[in-house]
Amino acid sequence: MSVSKIKSIVEAFVSPFLEENGYQLVDVEYVKEGSNWFLRVYADKEGGIDLDDCSRITEFVSAKLDELDPITDPYFLEVSSPGAERPLKKPEDVAKAVGKHVFVTTYEPFDGAKEFEGRLASFDGQEMQIEIGRRTTSIPYDKVASARLAIVF
Repeated sequence: MSVSKIKSIVEAFVSPFLEENGYQLVDVEYVKEGSNWFLRVYADKEGGIDLDDCSRITEFVSAKLDELDPITDPYFLEVSSPGAERPLKKPEDVAKAVGKHVFVTTYEPFDGAKEFEGRLASFDGQEMQIEIGRRTTSIPYDKVASARLAIVF
């Protein structure tokens, strides 16, 4: 089964469980690192998740994977918080990040650059306004390759 199909299957059963229990699905990864496969589920909730939350989610995901059995190769299951520099995968994630410090990469250069780090001033669903120093750069959302929260030191 393909990596994208496995991700879709896991997202389909884990999203409703997380939402019903006050969590948010941030991302699902199924990746090969060296000779090992890893299935990673990143979840969050208001105020952050702790080890008890991760344990509860792991038990549910593990039982559901045993039931559905979509993965034929041996793999490691990891459930965790997305961390302080969490990815902004969906438009809703970007909207919640307005006012926060972000790091954004683009598919093509804007203002001569493909990487931008600054305060996300606004997001209207179509365009991100990022304040970098005294300048504001507009980036069309459909040109964003990746976005994440960034820690300011």
